[in-house]
Amino acid sequence: MANPSLHPYHPIIYVRGFAATTIEIEDAVSDPYMGFNLGSTRARQAWGGDTHRFFFESPLVRLMSEHGYNDLFDNGQDQLDTPGALLPYRCVVVYRYYDEASEVFGSGDTPPMEHFAKRLSELILKLKAKLLENPANHLVPADFRVYLVAHSMGGLICRAFLQNPALGSSEARAAVDKVFTYATPHNGIDMRIVRNVPGWLTFGDVDNFNRERMAAYLALPKGDDVSIVQGFAPQRIFNLVGTNPKDYRVAAGASAWAAGEASDGLVRISNATTHGPGPGGTNIASPRAFVHRSHSGYYGIVNSEEGYQNLTRFLFGQLRMDGVLDIDDISLPIEVQKALDTGKTVRASYQFEVAVSIRACQWQITRRELRENSAIFRTYAQLFPGADGTVRAPDRSQSPHLFSVFLDPTKSVKASGSVSLAFELRILVPDYEVDGLLFLDRHYEGGYILQRQIIVEAFPGPSAIGGWSLKYGFQETNPGKPGIVADSKPLADGPGVCFSIPIEQKVRPGVKGALRIEARPWS
Repeated sequence: MANPSLHPYHPIIYVRGFAATTIEIEDAVSDPYMGFNLGSTRARQAWGGDTHRFFFESPLVRLMSEHGYNDLFDNGQDQLDTPGALLPYRCVVVYRYYDEASEVFGSGDTPPMEHFAKRLSELILKLKAKLLENPANHLVPADFRVYLVAHSMGGLICRAFLQNPALGSSEARAAVDKVFTYATPHNGIDMRIVRNVPGWLTFGDVDNFNRERMAAYLALPKGDDVSIVQGFAPQRIFNLVGTNPKDYRVAAGASAWAAGEASDGLVRISNATTHGPGPGGTNIASPRAFVHRSHSGYYGIVNSEEGYQNLTRFLFGQLRMDGVLDIDDISLPIEVQKALDTGKTVRASYQFEVAVSIRACQWQITRRELRENSAIFRTYAQLFPGADGTVRAPDRSQSPHLFSVFLDPTKSVKASGSVSLAFELRILVPDYEVDGLLFLDRHYEGGYILQRQIIVEAFPGPSAIGGWSLKYGFQETNPGKPGIVADSKPLADGPGVCFSIPIEQKVRPGVKGALRIEARPWS
């Protein structure tokens, strides 16, 4: 008999990142948790102005203390390899793929990515068999699911296993429910001088991040984009993207310099996300969040509260909310409009910033800012394609996707089961070009066309469209109390509801449009 209490707490397999040298490999295999147990202690300013220490215990410890997970070590032995050991279903397994490359535990030779992917398949089936042996799990084979949580190259191992039919079994692939990646170079690693890591650079298997090599083990055609997910739903993969290169101290800062400012110190922001085919030939972007963390280290992306909050909400949440800004019109400054009216060529570009906070959580769940090189960029021609001097309709495919947030109404602090979030939305004053020259009259760097903090609260209810209704408010007019009922309609692409919040700034340069909040059931 199936045990309905298993969901959403399925086993987690953690897949660590890249180790190049023998010393790094030996350090990795000497840690039973491969770094998933590493926390951080940082200084943080309190409400009274004083500074105190903030302790993040580690993702592993938090999963144990808050969600009842267990490791599989007992009396110095790995219970997964112990005959007769009865394993709990809610467990964390560390995939120790570097053991074979260790001079202590293996041959000292590093196997290729394809081998790592096949062994991941074997590990999943081995875990399934062991969990079925424990009658306390009340597990039937069809109910077994597993979550893959991966850092850096670990995410590529997961994708190789999921995408390449030659690298593992279909039974193991069918068991994977969700994949969460921290700072994975889904589209390879690029450097200032050599661009993509060259295929001939085989030292320490660095060519694993060469796009031609990646296409081979990901079963993709050769090309400049290997971030395409095939054979697995792209919306079931979450990409956590780091935006802080300066605190990545590997190679005395040389890596951060080579990766550039728009990176986590190793992986460029533009290379850290996935997408894939959806229904009707559409292209679906995987959900992602942006946090000001580096690739690893004390300010690293894995050992961060922001990372943990996104991880647990994606794995265990019940509601997904996406924010998209549909722009109907952006007006120009009066002087620029006059130049356009007299036949001059005008060009403009825009930066969209967003920072999202969740009720009862003191950390921003995602943040995209110009100063952190993660703002969303659009030109006027992208938002409104067409020829100069013609009426140009907005292209909704270019509407800035602001955020994807996962929430759990069962953990609501209110008896109503409502969920709430607040976000800062800013549109930066663009650079205008008139006949190829920058227009700087009355230009003040750092100014905004729009700057608003919006609070939304969603309420479950049987009479609501899609099971939810939504209220919103603007912080400057009604602090902390959303009271305006949003217009709503069913989603066209599946279960859920779409809410609309009008956005308008009438003073030139201004903007008119609507914030589209899409709420979908998530499991």
